[in-house]
Amino acid sequence: MSKKYIDIIEGILLSAKEPISIKLLNHILKEFHDTNTLEIKKSLEYIQLNWAEKTLELVEVDSGWRFQTKDILHPYLNLIKQEKPQKYSRATLEILSIIAYKQPVTKGDIETVRGVSINNNSIKLLEDRGWIEVIGQREVIGRPNLYGTTTQFLQDLGLLSLGQLPPLQEQDINV
Repeated sequence: MSKKYIDIIEGILLSAKEPISIKLLNHILKEFHDTNTLEIKKSLEYIQLNWAEKTLELVEVDSGWRFQTKDILHPYLNLIKQEKPQKYSRATLEILSIIAYKQPVTKGDIETVRGVSINNNSIKLLEDRGWIEVIGQREVIGRPNLYGTTTQFLQDLGLLSLGQLPPLQEQDINV
């Protein structure tokens, strides 16, 4: 792909608020140029290499490609943030972990793993954050909601898939 196309792709990615898929990049470029998916992938690899020594990096996440700051900058950026990051209780994080590793799960499944009943506020907090959602109902009496993680969860954690979650240790939740 020519330098002109690389500059266009780079500009689109730098301007985007959300990750951009290769499919969308291809659709955008096809409006003006003759291009294909392979050329776009090669351009993304070139851009990734070109930015390797800078403070921003091009990464692939579940829903596409995006620029993000490197981890080394996070302590500095945390000092300029206006809003304080949301603090989650241990129980809420345990619920999120159970959903991420064992999905789809019901509230009852989560309570069985944790050994205690769960507060509906924890579920609501994770739904409001956009990290979990109802993905169906279990085909049993009462049809309880089944919960799973979202694309937003993967994006916020910088993951392509749930397969990139760290492996569980023996003392972790029984999945």
